[in-house]
Amino acid sequence: MDVEVAGVCGAGHGERSPERENQRNGYRPRQWDRRAGTIGLNIPKLRKGSYFPTFLEPRRTAEKAVMAVIQEAYIHGVSTRAVDDPVRAMGLTGTSKSQVSRLCEEIDERVQTFLNRPLEGDWPFLRSDATYVKLREGGRIVSMAVIVAFASSPVNTDGRRDLLGITVMPSEAETFCAAFLRALTRRGLRGVQLVISDAHEGLKAFVGQTLPRTVC
Repeated sequence: MDVEVAGVCGAGHGERSPERENQRNGYRPRQWDRRAGTIGLNIPKLRKGSYFPTFLEPRRTAEKAVMAVIQEAYIHGVSTRAVDDPVRAMGLTGTSKSQVSRLCEEIDERVQTFLNRPLEGDWPFLRSDATYVKLREGGRIVSMAVIVAFASSPVNTDGRRDLLGITVMPSEAETFCAAFLRALTRRGLRGVQLVISDAHEGLKAFVGQTLPRTVC
């Protein structure tokens, strides 16, 4: 690790050199589990950027593979307790419900980042529809509307197709459709000329009030 960090910094520890590009900034502990036992490592930290030992890269790849298996199982509806089975099938000792929940928090963060991203450019052709699914809410199974909006090709001046937004609402009533489309406009939706839908009254009412020059 000292050799690798010296190469990244352009100089050794405590060495004065005009070629130095970075400096050390303490250490972070990490446990390296081996068949012969566990080795405690102090991995050097840098003032600019980050450093990760090359000899631990294979383990990082394996960790990413395990995380991918857990997250994929979670997405497909496998309960957090049942995720323990595929983890054990990969040769590990297993995982707990809390560990699965922590790993899958990353999925929620990525989804929220995607759903709240700014919408840039003009979107001439907007398509919206909904489907009903069964969800668990407050200990009960209820039917909820999943409302989706995406831009049909060509969707904007670049001609690309994008999923603009998804939301889960109690129904397709005007109030809920309006709230969903208002959120899209706040994120930057503009330039809409044609809205393609199933002629739902709630959607038509909102389009007429908010996008008066738009055909629905």
